[in-house]
Amino acid sequence: MTALPQNFYLADTAAVARKLLGQVLVHESAGGRAAGIIVETEAYKGRTDAACHSAGLDAPRPGHRTEVMFRAGGCAYVYLIYGMYCCFNVVTRPAGVAEAVLIRALEPTEGLDVMRTRRRVEGERQLCSGPGKLCQALGITRAENGFDLTSGPLRILRGKAVPDSKVAVTPRINVDYAGADALLPYRFVVKDSRFLSRAFSQR
Repeated sequence: MTALPQNFYLADTAAVARKLLGQVLVHESAGGRAAGIIVETEAYKGRTDAACHSAGLDAPRPGHRTEVMFRAGGCAYVYLIYGMYCCFNVVTRPAGVAEAVLIRALEPTEGLDVMRTRRRVEGERQLCSGPGKLCQALGITRAENGFDLTSGPLRILRGKAVPDSKVAVTPRINVDYAGADALLPYRFVVKDSRFLSRAFSQR
């Protein structure tokens, strides 16, 4: 498999979030190689999106965690939640726009023993079924913030396209603070996947 080219990431952020389903996230590190198929994503659309870290920002702030979001699409944005768990995002759009896609869940495919050691769990479904879990399983840390995703040890490889009939679109998770923007249809899931961070409901 070959890495997705940078121009893949320069399109509309919601469209990129949808197309990332079925692609393969891989990380090669001293602890071993681990990879998984992307099955759940969320789009965050910049300064006008109240759920986005760059909401209200017109330009990068030196030293601020969102500085990397203002770069051209195709690099990693990794941040901490609760002061201890990393979340991995893909920066999108041309430089200066500050949008990104959060990778919420993977179907683990490679390096499962490495993942189990890192996560300290045995169940395959528990390895990557959440943004913090998948970062721990793949060994993604703040050290990878800003990494080029088209080459190098952390990259996204071209996988198999997921047909529209197998994709569901829902509001994002845990963004109630964003008011009306919390209801935007920016979460994309492979609806029959058992590896989602939160099961898809047909209701």
